[in-house]
Amino acid sequence: MPNAPHLNSVDLQEVRTRNRIARETVAALSARMPRLSRLWLILSVALDDTSRLAIEVKTLGARLTKVRRDWANLAAAARATLTAHIDDEPDPLWYLRDELRAQGHLPPQEWGRS
Repeated sequence: MPNAPHLNSVDLQEVRTRNRIARETVAALSARMPRLSRLWLILSVALDDTSRLAIEVKTLGARLTKVRRDWANLAAAARATLTAHIDDEPDPLWYLRDELRAQGHLPPQEWGRS
């Protein structure tokens, strides 16, 4: 299949779990070694980045899924248009216009096929 989805190999739940454990470790060490407070702050800020990156990965994955679906729908509409042309349908471009309209690339039409 030419558009096979790439499954994310990163387990975001596992990333969050490791991040939580690392935060707890930093907090415990910080309490035992307060003289290194600047180091603990640097590590804490770095761990904040991990949480934000996990959120970004999830958001981008959802957006990629939508783009893949839109592309697949356009490809299906193009195939239907070509088949309709071969079958001498009166308006073979209807399939393509309909999908482009559904994705917001054409203005809405108030009536059916034309």
